[in-house]
Amino acid sequence: MKNFSLVILLAAVVLSFSSVFVVPEGQKAIVMLFSKVQKDSDDKAIVYGPGLQFKVPFFSQVRRIDARIQTLDGAPDRFVTSEKKDLIVDSFVKWRVSDFSAFYLRARGDKQYAEALLKQKVNNGLRTNFGSRTIREIVSGERSELMEEALVQASESAQELGIEVLDVRVKQINLPSEVSNSIYQRMRAERTAVAKEHRSEGQEKAETIRADIDRRVTVMLADAERNARTVRGEGDAKAAAIYANAYNKDAEFFGFVRSLEAYKKTFKDKQDVMVLSPDSDFFRYMKGAAAQ
Repeated sequence: MKNFSLVILLAAVVLSFSSVFVVPEGQKAIVMLFSKVQKDSDDKAIVYGPGLQFKVPFFSQVRRIDARIQTLDGAPDRFVTSEKKDLIVDSFVKWRVSDFSAFYLRARGDKQYAEALLKQKVNNGLRTNFGSRTIREIVSGERSELMEEALVQASESAQELGIEVLDVRVKQINLPSEVSNSIYQRMRAERTAVAKEHRSEGQEKAETIRADIDRRVTVMLADAERNARTVRGEGDAKAAAIYANAYNKDAEFFGFVRSLEAYKKTFKDKQDVMVLSPDSDFFRYMKGAAAQ
């Protein structure tokens, strides 16, 4: 009797443990009864919120699904514009599960599988929107409109997965590397041509300025030389007048002074050699000094 009571107690414990389950915070759960989603009287899946919940023991299976907002941020994709130009677009999607039954049945309740399907649907919407616009329209101001249209299309197509798309954002738009390189080379060639043009214009202006300065310098030197000659001529004339005046006052003394200046200039260097006749007029005042 005692063993039977122990068995009954053990069975009650096992039954009670198999009848309850816990849903963590941030998650929700659905219960599979005989491999079918448990539904209410309105034929809608019963969704269990966080906390301690009850289920049919042994025959029920609990599927917990993350109910928080998720971020799908995959690798950048290539899209083609209406001009048949390729663009590398980096985008992200904010989403969450809205229909847990559909999410489990259509996406297996697997987040990675659901994001792969959602990525395809979002890319289809983006591809349609990029394909109807030019690069100028996309870059110059229609990006917000493009993201709004992509959000509407993604929301409609994601409903069958039990997913609610909250936001679609384009983070960055780039050209493919091969296109970027060709554009860079073309821009570099254009800038090089512009630089050469500016450099040639600068050299031309430099030559013009240099020629003008050289002309001004030549004119200034010529003016200075003319003025110098004028001043020198005036000085020579004044000196000649002074010499003439001095000569007229005392011709003998004037001759004597001029001879002394000639002696000084002639004999200032001991290495100088002069060959003159002793009775030359050059030594006239020396002879007079020797006689005295």
